[in-house]
Amino acid sequence: MASADGEGNVRLAVAQCIKTLTSAKDTDDITKVLRQLLCYLEDGHHGNIPSEQRLEFCRSHYTRVLQALVKGLSADWFHRMTAAQRKAWWDRQFLSGPPDQALLILLDAITASSPSLGLEHLVCVLEEFLRTGRIETLLWSRTEKENTGDSPQFREVVLGRLVGLPSITANKLHPQIPAAFLPQPYCQLLGSAILNTLEKTCQALRSGQDCFLSFLAETLGKACAQGYGALLFGSLAPQLSAHTHFDALWCRVCVKLLENVPDRWMEAVVTSLIQTVDCPEALSRIMGNVALKNTKAQFVITHKLILLQYHHKVSVVRNLLGYLALDDERRPLLTQLLQGVCNAWSNKSAIKHTPVEQQMYVSKALLLCLNLLNAQELEQLHSDLLQCLLSGVQCHLDSNVLLIRRIGMVVGECISQKLDTHSTQLSFQYEPDDDSRELLAMMQPVDNNPASSQSPDPAPEVIVENPPKQSEVSDPPDAQATNSDLDSDDELTPYDMPADQERQKSATPRYVRDCLEGLINSDDADRVAACLWAAADLLRKNPTVTQEVSTEFTKVMLHLEDKYNTLNFTSLRHNTMVALTVTDPQPVTDYLTTEFYSLNYNLRQRLDILEVLALSAHELSQPITKKPDCTPPAAMVTAFDQYSDLVHWKQVVEQRIRSKTKYISKGPSQAPPSAQPNRYAPVAGCFFFPLLRNYDRPQVTFDLLGSDHMVLSRLLNTLGMLVHLAVNAPVVTQMGKALMDFVWALRFHADQCVRRGVLVCVCAVFMSMPSQNLLIELNEDVLDTRTWLADVAETDVDADCRSLAVQSLVLLDKNLKKELQP
Repeated sequence: MASADGEGNVRLAVAQCIKTLTSAKDTDDITKVLRQLLCYLEDGHHGNIPSEQRLEFCRSHYTRVLQALVKGLSADWFHRMTAAQRKAWWDRQFLSGPPDQALLILLDAITASSPSLGLEHLVCVLEEFLRTGRIETLLWSRTEKENTGDSPQFREVVLGRLVGLPSITANKLHPQIPAAFLPQPYCQLLGSAILNTLEKTCQALRSGQDCFLSFLAETLGKACAQGYGALLFGSLAPQLSAHTHFDALWCRVCVKLLENVPDRWMEAVVTSLIQTVDCPEALSRIMGNVALKNTKAQFVITHKLILLQYHHKVSVVRNLLGYLALDDERRPLLTQLLQGVCNAWSNKSAIKHTPVEQQMYVSKALLLCLNLLNAQELEQLHSDLLQCLLSGVQCHLDSNVLLIRRIGMVVGECISQKLDTHSTQLSFQYEPDDDSRELLAMMQPVDNNPASSQSPDPAPEVIVENPPKQSEVSDPPDAQATNSDLDSDDELTPYDMPADQERQKSATPRYVRDCLEGLINSDDADRVAACLWAAADLLRKNPTVTQEVSTEFTKVMLHLEDKYNTLNFTSLRHNTMVALTVTDPQPVTDYLTTEFYSLNYNLRQRLDILEVLALSAHELSQPITKKPDCTPPAAMVTAFDQYSDLVHWKQVVEQRIRSKTKYISKGPSQAPPSAQPNRYAPVAGCFFFPLLRNYDRPQVTFDLLGSDHMVLSRLLNTLGMLVHLAVNAPVVTQMGKALMDFVWALRFHADQCVRRGVLVCVCAVFMSMPSQNLLIELNEDVLDTRTWLADVAETDVDADCRSLAVQSLVLLDKNLKKELQP
């Protein structure tokens, strides 16, 4: 009965105070009411109020009082109060009561207020709320005891306002946002409050008091889910690592904190923690065996961070795998993860349809996993690793992308060495680059002992008294005898003869037919080398003879093999074939394009044909320049002599005018470049159209639309270049139409290099064809082409394909605007 009377007295007293706040105009009456309200919040204000009444006030009436105070911001009595009075009586109402209710009222009032003096004062109170540690008070009040009286809705609202404070204030106060409300300072403050709450929790547990970490875990999870994980753990992770290093209770509290994180936020917390922690040991102390107890955390660690995402740094993968390897109970997850990585790395479909960056990421994870296995686990996984080695290396070597092939070589060698199969160890020859060196660095042993990461003790200092001079240090007698024997004939100084030249063993051919005969019939390595070095110049200097033997010479060069390991053989051979093609274009191109689809040619020869055609077309497309004749005709010389006096007079006048004239600026003296003919336009069709024959007829040794993706991608790039070089030529419209018909069937090819070649062809067509002809030829397919390019620009896994699709869209829009504008 006394309790009921106390509750009734509190209700009546609060109702009278709120009535006075809303109706009174005298500042003294308002101050008296505020003092009375502070009695329910603080001790020592005009009498002692029983704790039951204070609890009833805070639970049932505190929010209504704060709402009345916010409404009084526009009243006259608030403006008549001095700054000291506001701080002493008004502000303390928000800083002395339950912090969760005060935070909600402040943020709601700031959101609903318009720019005014009242809004400025609310912002100041909120800044003081943060500065005086009320966030820590809020967290500890819900950690110290379980708030069973709160509804789930109220708990969710408090959590949302607590974590979303930077966003809520920024939406209202932008651009005049106080520094304390910005994400980085606020996350540091929130991290400090969480750390202090955990420290109080450890102290309470040591004294035998129970604590509840559910609200603290929900705060951590929601902050990470809203994107503040890196900022929050940036200040929190180093402190947790230091506290858990020597204190087992701290380890237990941190593990319990992570176990209480709800599943919907577990991924954000685990990912942020792994990204910011400094080493696997610290991660193991903080997380414990959460990966074994929580299925969501286990999925994130063993699957999502490795197989579904690839933007993380290597340090993240090292922390994750090291965490799994540090405990015997977690090591089965490491072997499970390795099996999944092996399946992904050796999957032919994944190699074709995933970006190169993701394949590099998976390869690093595979090597790091492999480096953490012990002998027993290697024996257990021997069959899986061997299957990964056999199928994965072959799939990588079949790719057209050089980086993917190099990944297969490096990872294949590392797996082979780890399996210690001496009879079948793989060894490849490749050019080492940054990517290969980065992959090999994954196999370097990583010391998981934190003590070893510290600087080693300095070696004991050795003091040497009177060290011998360098001239006094002598070799042992045996070494002296040996050196004297070896150097007995080396005292003579060699004489430098810079004019000496290596004696040429074979004469350089001077005629085209002699050069051809030397390449066909000679078994002398020196003569073959001399003919190769001289062939290109001879063919260009003797065009008449070259045209007589061009087809035969081209046949010899196409089938020529490097039997004698000639220096620069490939470039010399290509230069000779280019010289033949530019000197006699039509017969040579007819032969090369016919042989491209013939039987019994290897892929290297077909690629050589495409490269020679591209280089020759580029050289032929250069403008024809005529050398000016420096010798003037006799008639002109005679006319100049007849009027020499007149010309001399004009020159004197012009010189005087120029000397007396001041020029502020001079424009370009050269005339704009004029269009000039080239040698490629008349023969462009001979280069282009024969390459489109028989592409869909698989041969015995050649399947262009089947497994020979490398040749198909090179063919597409060559066709695109041939069309681009034919710009302004009459035949370019027919070439562009034929090329678009050819590539339209290949636009969804599985190989990314082929898709890249298709987009190169599309760009070439859009750049080379006249916009009017382009619109006429693609009139029915413009919409489909645009839709396809937009889809590629958004969804293709290859970055080059996306970039080329964007360029094609820009070119298409430019051509359409040019034709459709009035």
